[in-house]
Amino acid sequence: MSARLKWSLIGVAALAAALFAARNLILGKPVPTVEAVRAALVQTVVASGRIITPQRVSIGATITERVARIPVEEGQTVKKGEVLIALDDTNERAALAQAQAALGQAQTRIRQLREVALPAAEQGLAQARANAVQARQNYERTTALREKGFVGQAQLDDAKRALDVAESQLRAAELQVQTNRPDGSDFALARAALEQARANVEAAQAKLAQTVIIAPADGVLISRNVEPGNVVQPGKELMALAPAGETQIVVQIDEKNLGLLAVGQKAIASADAYPAQRFAAEVVYINPGVDPLRGAVEVKFRVPEPPAFLRQDMTVSVDTEVARRSDTIVVPSDAVRDASGAHPWVLAVRGLRAARLPVKLGLRGDGRVEVLEGVEPGDNLIPASNALVKPGQRVRAVK
Repeated sequence: MSARLKWSLIGVAALAAALFAARNLILGKPVPTVEAVRAALVQTVVASGRIITPQRVSIGATITERVARIPVEEGQTVKKGEVLIALDDTNERAALAQAQAALGQAQTRIRQLREVALPAAEQGLAQARANAVQARQNYERTTALREKGFVGQAQLDDAKRALDVAESQLRAAELQVQTNRPDGSDFALARAALEQARANVEAAQAKLAQTVIIAPADGVLISRNVEPGNVVQPGKELMALAPAGETQIVVQIDEKNLGLLAVGQKAIASADAYPAQRFAAEVVYINPGVDPLRGAVEVKFRVPEPPAFLRQDMTVSVDTEVARRSDTIVVPSDAVRDASGAHPWVLAVRGLRAARLPVKLGLRGDGRVEVLEGVEPGDNLIPASNALVKPGQRVRAVK
């Protein structure tokens, strides 16, 4: 290459650079911009939580006994009344048999009083009455003969003693009949013994029933802390049951979002284990207090149609819709500067200059912000990530 050609090329390049610089000086420095548009916007509050059921039932034993068998497994769905744990019931069955034998004896005693003792006492009473009548008649005849002098005083005394004995036997027979009747004392004692025997049988049956621990409701066993052969004690949790029913999500939401939440708001949730399978939820409870340590508020969501894969304590993400605009001016969140401050603003391209414009913000959606004042649809805004462009600088918008 000749020296003349070399310098000619250098001159052309310098001229091109000068023209490019002049172009930027005249038309403005090209900067990427985003456009304010009119569109729909939904504001949401996102938080993570876990699946719960409104109740958690602790399953335990009420007696001290050895575990014989456990026919269910952790995570299994059970029905109300289904056997969860069977304890060794040898002692309880023996106690029940003993109580039932005592009950049989008490029932036999009642039948004996009704069928044997009372009829025998009534017959004894009839005999005693006959003897008393005969003794009185004999005494009256002997008295009459004594008055006429046909018998001595000794015979009269014998007749009187016989009458006294007969009348005493009559009173004893009357008492025997009375005590053996249904309203008598012997019958009352036998009836009390019968009731006591029945109570003992019921107590033994209840003790035997305590050796079989059953599910109090339909649900899912979420934990199991016992194995066959273990000796269990009253008051210790052996299993935990999550009853079937309404499924809820409990989340801790930053207190700064408290004013955006209300009961009845709709939400979309997804489990971390199944992120692609989303399901509906609804706000049903907002705790009136704020956790001072975390600066958070507990919020509960109802899941009207829980998917089959949900499990107790499963981690989920909840996207709660707190507000909606069907037609408003929106800009990308990155276009707003000092968005969390008292005086947010944007850097817009007006003419060939970068102009600082104060704005009034509204809803804040997923990556977009509603602008109530300061921006019109079609305005080109310089993102805040471009910190090199300053207000008043000559620029040219590049969408």
